Amino acid sequence: MGSSGGFPIDLILFGMIAAFLVLRLRSILGKRTGFEQQTPPPPFQPPMGRPAQAPPTIEGRAEPAPAPAPPGGVPPAGSPTGQTLARMREVDRGFDPVRFLAGAEQAFRMIVAAFANGDRAGLRTLLSDETYRAFEDAISAREKAGEVQVSEIRAIVQLAIEDADLRGTVGDVTVRIVSDQISYTKDRNGRPVAGTDAVTEITDMWTFERDLSQRDPTWRLAAARSG
Repeated sequence: MGSSGGFPIDLILFGMIAAFLVLRLRSILGKRTGFEQQTPPPPFQPPMGRPAQAPPTIEGRAEPAPAPAPPGGVPPAGSPTGQTLARMREVDRGFDPVRFLAGAEQAFRMIVAAFANGDRAGLRTLLSDETYRAFEDAISAREKAGEVQVSEIRAIVQLAIEDADLRGTVGDVTVRIVSDQISYTKDRNGRPVAGTDAVTEITDMWTFERDLSQRDPTWRLAAARSG
């Protein structure tokens, strides 16, 4: 075994060869082949100092944030209805027609579902006294006949404020709601007796009412008719 000054030359050679192999392997293994599992990105975090916006609530119950109202849903400010809406805001500075429409759509979906399911408790908080009695009578008659209501909203085609009225501090807002629905009634044997199981476009004119001077922000359905 050769040496220089007593230090073995072969150890130096082996060390150089090992270092070369390590560098070579590192250069090869350090390259991605395109099939390796990538490290997933960290979950999204909202910016610090700005709390996440809470979903809207109806009667204190958190609901999914509604989709924006379709364009043209709010009448022009200079129209008679637009001027009435402006007077409503003078009574309640928090009143906003765009937010009102979003809440009206949410209430529409909840009321249609509650009526079909015979959910009296759910309807009671969203209807005026007179309207609730009419809905409750219809549910009772349906139950007595052994009938079942089937209602499914497939899409909201149009949502627009048609009219508004302000009597003192009590505001009424009428909304045109055009929706694609499946809506029919089955008898006790499961046979359809009214409506159809096909998707049908239905136009409703719903009037919501609220005393704007009260802290309760809930608009209750005061009248409903087909447009």
